Amino acid sequence: MPKFKITLEYNGSKYAGWQIQKNAQTIQGELLKAGEAIFGTKTFEFYGSSRTDAGVHALGQVAHLQVETLIPLENLLNKFNDKLPPDISIVAIEKTHPKFHARFDATARSYIYLISKRKTAFAKPYVWWVNEDFDANIMQEAARYLEGFHDFRSFTNDSPEEKSTDTELKFIDLYQINDLLVVHIVGSHFLWKMVRKIIAALVEVGKGKIAPSSIASILNGHDNQLHLTAPPMGLFLERVYYKEDIWRGPEAFKLPILIEG
Repeated sequence: MPKFKITLEYNGSKYAGWQIQKNAQTIQGELLKAGEAIFGTKTFEFYGSSRTDAGVHALGQVAHLQVETLIPLENLLNKFNDKLPPDISIVAIEKTHPKFHARFDATARSYIYLISKRKTAFAKPYVWWVNEDFDANIMQEAARYLEGFHDFRSFTNDSPEEKSTDTELKFIDLYQINDLLVVHIVGSHFLWKMVRKIIAALVEVGKGKIAPSSIASILNGHDNQLHLTAPPMGLFLERVYYKEDIWRGPEAFKLPILIEG
């Protein structure tokens, strides 16, 4: 049965996350509905690389689709986009090898988080407006404590008794673009709410409420002393890397079109 690698983007504002749920609207649920309409069957697999949370967006989510079809690739892309709601868009579809798995074959995930230093009338659904002064340089200093392979149980709602909370965080870099602070974070994989808890902790550092070295203490003490989580609207799954992909480097990340403009 043919297998396809699908790259898609979505505005997660009104969705209860990626993973299909019985009584909620989800990204995966919309894709499955579109697939049923296109193929006239429920006998296919549509599996994503990352289970983004409610309200979280994606610029480069990857999924695999396994289905018996003779529809040409270009037509298949158009058919999906015709059936999907306006806030979900297929960017690319390509045939892949039969054993490809969007989640288990991924080697790294890249996320960006957007923090606005001012109230914005247009980008509100995509940024966290922090209505206090903060120092991005001190936040960057604190972020360095998190890089590397660590037990991140202090920065997740996952239970270490149920699953491993060990993760390799390749880097966290911060970039100031006018009134926008972009946090770019890349890791092998991420735990439930891990990125948003890291962002919340770094913002507390930036405000001067905790010292940069406190991040290391929280990490090594396996106790999330802050109990804070940044809101979902500023978080984007920016890209998923596979072994055949060329590493672009820390400064190479994509921004939403609205923000770029």
